[in-house]
Amino acid sequence: MVMVAVGVYARLMKHAAALACLAVDPAILLIVVGVLMFLLTFCGCIGSLRENICLLQTFSLCLTIVFLLQLAAGVLGFVFSDKARGKVSEIINNAIVHYRDDLDLQNLIDFGQKKFSCCGGISYKDWSQNMYFNCSDDNPSRERCSVPYSCCLPTPNQAVINTMCGQGMQALKYSEASDVIYTNGCIDKLVNWIHSNLFLLGGVALGLAIPQLVGILLSQILVNQIKDQIKLQLYNQQHRADPWY
Repeated sequence: MVMVAVGVYARLMKHAAALACLAVDPAILLIVVGVLMFLLTFCGCIGSLRENICLLQTFSLCLTIVFLLQLAAGVLGFVFSDKARGKVSEIINNAIVHYRDDLDLQNLIDFGQKKFSCCGGISYKDWSQNMYFNCSDDNPSRERCSVPYSCCLPTPNQAVINTMCGQGMQALKYSEASDVIYTNGCIDKLVNWIHSNLFLLGGVALGLAIPQLVGILLSQILVNQIKDQIKLQLYNQQHRADPWY
């Protein structure tokens, strides 16, 4: 319910066009996931309390489908890694285009560039796709041919952030720009981070899978126990109706 409430709030307060560059609107994703989680856990909880076989089997089936979908997504992402990389590149480029359209999107991009010490998708020159940072001669923006401050190399003991440190960086060569900003793109940095944290990602995936498998197993055990109780009750009723019992 909290996820649904946050999703509804974000959907009402934010402009849909600003986040259109992302593969899925985060607000819609929160609402959908929250509703599905509520329905799924409702079936499991009420089914176990009331010993309702239909609800328990629905819970087990839905949990199995979710687990298989997650497994399939992981396998497809590994097998079609090139296509996944292309999709990530497309999302990043679209985010660059809409950088100034939404403050939250802007903060997300800045956080990513600082976290991975990168700039742009493939290189820092990708920022020319943004209308404010474009290097064309007819661009009247004060940020013409620049990059965001999050691309700049950190300065030790800097009390005030210099938001104009990326001024005119796109006009410089790689060797010159690398003294001031990160010149490597975020896609390669992200891929390298994934490769170096495979055990961590595997642990997270395992942590998500184990509770699901346990839930499937326990629900099936409870269903079998309920069926055994029903058979025992029917057996006792038949023998009580038998005059020779």
